[in-house]
Amino acid sequence: MTTDPGEPDLTIDELAARAGVTVRTVRFYGTRGLLPPPVIGPRRVGHYGREHLARLELIEELRQQGMTLAAIERYLHRLPPELTAQDLAIHRAVVAAWAPDAVETVTREELRRRAGRTLDDGDIERLAAMDVVRPGPDGYRVDLGLFRLGVRLLDVPLSQEAILAARGVLTGHARDAARELSQLLRGEVAERDARDVRSLSAHMQPLVVQALLTAFQRSLKEELRVWLAQSPAGRAT
Repeated sequence: MTTDPGEPDLTIDELAARAGVTVRTVRFYGTRGLLPPPVIGPRRVGHYGREHLARLELIEELRQQGMTLAAIERYLHRLPPELTAQDLAIHRAVVAAWAPDAVETVTREELRRRAGRTLDDGDIERLAAMDVVRPGPDGYRVDLGLFRLGVRLLDVPLSQEAILAARGVLTGHARDAARELSQLLRGEVAERDARDVRSLSAHMQPLVVQALLTAFQRSLKEELRVWLAQSPAGRAT
């Protein structure tokens, strides 16, 4: 894996903060070969790129799912070496899809620590509008499955209205797809008992999630390709 020369160009302290881990953890993963070495810049300071961050977040997601260090090493070693930060993020999304719903009540300081960055009142309001954080009398109720995504969206140059509209589009289509697939499966298992239904569901869920992610990724790439080709900048190249 090569370090992405573009932003973010992170020191080890910044990388650890963005991923919500300690500097010691980053160094430990590096010594185990789970993270490639940084690019050494002026004054012998190591710099990390997007792919380092994406890989570190994938490692942490696997760890939170209960995988041992040896299992994580095997998982990562099976991945193609040329994966980009976007590819690694998709792998993490697949892993996170099987995480149980986890909502915790935390303090403002714990919220900042988990975000790996400062969160001002405006950031908290945006996260609350995305239904990721809910302020309460005892602290902040946090949907941990969505929190990292919400924090990343804080830096996306889109208005709050556009982000919420995009969320509505995605959740609406996801519900429609789930409903249609459920009806299809009901037709297949109408004559079977409950054990058969549970078994079929257990086998189908991973396949459906992977299929949806893959189909969406390819469709989005095609839409972006067409969009760029039609834009003035795209026609000029």
